[in-house]
Amino acid sequence: MELDEKFKRLIKELGNAINDSLSESDKVSDVMARIRAAGYDLFLVLEVTIGFNKASEAEPPRRTRASRRKETQHFRLTSQDAEFLRGLRISVDEELR
Repeated sequence: MELDEKFKRLIKELGNAINDSLSESDKVSDVMARIRAAGYDLFLVLEVTIGFNKASEAEPPRRTRASRRKETQHFRLTSQDAEFLRGLRISVDEELR
């Protein structure tokens, strides 16, 4: 999908606004300062995912009737999924792997 220049500028502006809001946040600055004061070097990396559809190309919302039938969802975690969750200190049941 080819993005027009105006949209690219708007996305860049959004990124700058997010960055500015974090850098100017007293709460974020305070916590980071306390971490450094505790003797830790600190760097912060955030990943932002932005999804978009051009309004004229988007499908109109559909109304559907909710099913009363209970459906069971099954999924399996990859070893990378489990490693990521453990990094966040989230335990993983071995039966899901």
